[in-house]
Amino acid sequence: MGKVIEVNGPLVTIQLPNIRNGEQVRIGKLGLMGEVINLREANALVQVYESTDSLQPGEHVEGLGKPLSVELGPGLLGQIFDGIQRPLKKIMELSGEQVIRGLSVAALDREQLWHFVPSANIVSGENLHGGDILGTVQETETIQHRILVPPGSQGEIIKHAPEGDYAVEEVLAHLKDAQGRVHELKMYHEWPVRTPRPYHSRTQSEQPLITGQRILDTFFPLLKGGKAAIPGPFGAGKTMVQQQIARWANADIVLYVGCGERGNELVDILETFPQLTDPHSGHPLMERTFLVANTSNMPVVAREASIYVGVTMAEYFRDQGYDVVMVADSTSRWAEALREVAGRLGQMPVEEGYPAYLASRLAAFYERAGSINTLSGDTGSVTLIGAVSPPGGDFSEPVTSHTKEIIRTFWALSKPLADARHYPAISWIESFSGYESRAKQWWADHIDPSWSHRRKQALSLLTQADELERIVNLVGPEALSSTQRWVLESANLIKDGLLQQSALDEIDSYCAPEKQFAMLEIILRFHEMGQELITLGTPVEQLTQLPDNSKIRRMKSTFGNDQSEQLQEFGNNLWEKLDKIRAEYASTSEIAR
Repeated sequence: MGKVIEVNGPLVTIQLPNIRNGEQVRIGKLGLMGEVINLREANALVQVYESTDSLQPGEHVEGLGKPLSVELGPGLLGQIFDGIQRPLKKIMELSGEQVIRGLSVAALDREQLWHFVPSANIVSGENLHGGDILGTVQETETIQHRILVPPGSQGEIIKHAPEGDYAVEEVLAHLKDAQGRVHELKMYHEWPVRTPRPYHSRTQSEQPLITGQRILDTFFPLLKGGKAAIPGPFGAGKTMVQQQIARWANADIVLYVGCGERGNELVDILETFPQLTDPHSGHPLMERTFLVANTSNMPVVAREASIYVGVTMAEYFRDQGYDVVMVADSTSRWAEALREVAGRLGQMPVEEGYPAYLASRLAAFYERAGSINTLSGDTGSVTLIGAVSPPGGDFSEPVTSHTKEIIRTFWALSKPLADARHYPAISWIESFSGYESRAKQWWADHIDPSWSHRRKQALSLLTQADELERIVNLVGPEALSSTQRWVLESANLIKDGLLQQSALDEIDSYCAPEKQFAMLEIILRFHEMGQELITLGTPVEQLTQLPDNSKIRRMKSTFGNDQSEQLQEFGNNLWEKLDKIRAEYASTSEIAR
């Protein structure tokens, strides 16, 4: 036992013999949770995850003998946790409307029984190692929870439980290690959040994360196990993009971490997610989802912890052989927590007051993404998508600029596009993907070999149109040639007919990769045939006024994902009409000669 020496906001100086750096402590009469972050001679500095109001010097402190850890076992899915993995539902049941500080609530339900089925190799005398699968539990209708031997444990099975119903605290097996010590294996284990979970080896994934959003999948792909960022100012649509990814991504598990976001935004997410249906299985989306909610009015150090709590739980499901997507909203609020703590510690600030270690902390977080071979011989992945909220949309500020150097896919949100009601408001000029060279193999094998070429062609058209629009704004459309005006029209077809996508449209909310490429192919072929007609003398006005232009813009919501034949027929009818126009102007050209 020790005592409080000084209170400085979320930082508390304590005196506690034999305390270790990183150890968890319980402080004061309220039992506030904290973590030692610095040792100063006989004293230790603690960051407290709850408000320190009314805490006084002299109050007692108890060391818990372990670092900040999370409980990993069945019962995580469908839950909503706070920044240190306390279930919000239990907290509200105990607290009522006003959350009581210092509540100690276990993440996993100790009373619920789970039907445990041992693995085939769980027999007496068998040797087990960390990461091996002890057995399985059907956690939800869609997810089978694999009970893992904790990493670092190994030994000979001397006793094990048969198939049956067990609580998470019951012992499922006894292992005897090389020193003769016996270890009890339960249905869950704890893991320190700041220590990445071990794996056998990394793999080079070529499987794209399919989100059903055309501008993400077709133009700026992200691979499973990759790392991406969604920077954008307030009101640009970050939350909607994240919800679409969480709902439609072809991942097994989705984890949303609300790190210091505004309370009303998190409330909207907490109310919306439980009502969503998983389109892949037809079951509630929460059966493969869990949330970590930490609003901006909560203590800043709880924001810092929530990121690590989330990624540790994501790694746990990765180790079971699942593909996990973790969305962190937002890393800017997390960085602000680092800045406040660094300021209270008196550390030298650098850019905009952030600590000098900001870039290394960001890199260490994103490094926990990846596609891996698990210790049990399976494969799994953690895909990290961090939202960034640069003040005023300034992408040159430190958090955005450092993040841009670390990640491989950059989905930049544009306020002008959002103001123009173009959603998702992702800028095709500022965004990029470093995974295109690896993703093109999947697209070539499963969709079409010309995907990479068509993608580059479309991006080139959009870039040309952006330059031409600046000319039009300066001197008017009369300064453009017919070919240039056709480039503008084709680029507008790409923007309106392909890049715009309604999350509220039953047909357009999700677009399968086959339909994405078919739509892109129709627009680009229409552009190429139009160019040919203009060289034959067809007035560009005749092409821009074709009724089919509006049909191309509407094909995204006209044809469903299972109507590829109808979409192909629509394209064939369009080519027949253009062939008639070509024949007409070709014959006129012959007569003129």
